[in-house]
Amino acid sequence: MNQTATAIPDHVAPDRVVDVNIYALPGMEQDYQQSWRNLQESVPDIIWTPQNEGHWIAMRGDILAEVQSDYKRFSSRIIIIPKSIGEMHGLIPTTIDPPEHRPYRVLLNDSLAPSAIRGMHDAIQQTVIELVDSFVADGRCNFTEQFARIFPIRVFMKMVDIPEEDAPKIRLWAESMTRPEPTMSFDAAKQAFYDYLGPILEQRRAHPGDDLISRMITADMGNGPMNHDQALAISTQILIAGVDTVVNFLGFVMLYLAEHPEACAELAADPANILPATHELFRRFGLVTIARTVREDMEFHGVQLKAGELVCIPTVVHGIDDRNFTDPMKVDFKRPRTRHSGFGSGPHMCPGQELARMEIAITIEEWLKRIPHFRIAPDADTHCSGGIVGSINRLCLEWDL
Repeated sequence: MNQTATAIPDHVAPDRVVDVNIYALPGMEQDYQQSWRNLQESVPDIIWTPQNEGHWIAMRGDILAEVQSDYKRFSSRIIIIPKSIGEMHGLIPTTIDPPEHRPYRVLLNDSLAPSAIRGMHDAIQQTVIELVDSFVADGRCNFTEQFARIFPIRVFMKMVDIPEEDAPKIRLWAESMTRPEPTMSFDAAKQAFYDYLGPILEQRRAHPGDDLISRMITADMGNGPMNHDQALAISTQILIAGVDTVVNFLGFVMLYLAEHPEACAELAADPANILPATHELFRRFGLVTIARTVREDMEFHGVQLKAGELVCIPTVVHGIDDRNFTDPMKVDFKRPRTRHSGFGSGPHMCPGQELARMEIAITIEEWLKRIPHFRIAPDADTHCSGGIVGSINRLCLEWDL
């Protein structure tokens, strides 16, 4: 990402200025979530940084949820920091607001509804079993490469009916749009998606199937199906979401379980509680950092916001906010279920959250059946990388046979 610093605007009070790069906080390499907690404890509730072209950061859960939810004051037109990159994004429905946003969300919500996801349980379970069984007898695995980068993508590629062998290049393009210092520039990666999807969309329009993309691009939007540009934008967004977020979340979850055998024992003893327990894991290990655009000049929680400015909303800060959760850095599977913004809030709440929860729950259950005791292997690289989606570099695990 562009880390260009900018001058401090006159309307920003000096006590709100904190010179931090959201993609490389102090300590982020060692512990992604803890670095955000350290910052949260040491700064005002909403701050301004000159890094990445200058923007605000909501540092408390209630403020973050307010910015996420109030589309009348905070637009989704630009959601990526820095602004010069965000202006190139333009994917839907993530960068459009209600009411234009609603028809697209209805399509996604229908396709990813809990009833539809429940029907995928057996196929997801079988995929997990096949992958774990492929290395369980080895006594070790590179979890990042042998499971996390395969499992959710394999499930997702079936949903969109795209060949699994295309996953590596799709992941490359997605990571180039969500990571600092990408292999490809943002606009080149976006164009690669469009070049790849163009022929697929033409074929699906002519001969639609029962896959997610076919259903989306042939649905009646009220005045007919979406046009080609709209179909490209929504299909690209679907692919990015499908090959990135759960992949990286799995790394944080399995790292935690490897370091906390008592948590493994608790979950293994009560498999019926694993799916509810994922709510706590998504609270604790937030990893998505996006933004909203200020619609008009306003006073907001003691600061002056100007139209066009960006407010960063790192979802992690809600789940680890001690004003919302007692002992927030502790994972407590008996913690009362409370809103945490891990899947967003308001009109842009993640439509794939039920699928994500099921994928994580099935992974934990089937893994613990086969590998109840495991640890971090010496060749792991558990350093974290920032970006729109945080990640662990390389998680290797081992266990006794």
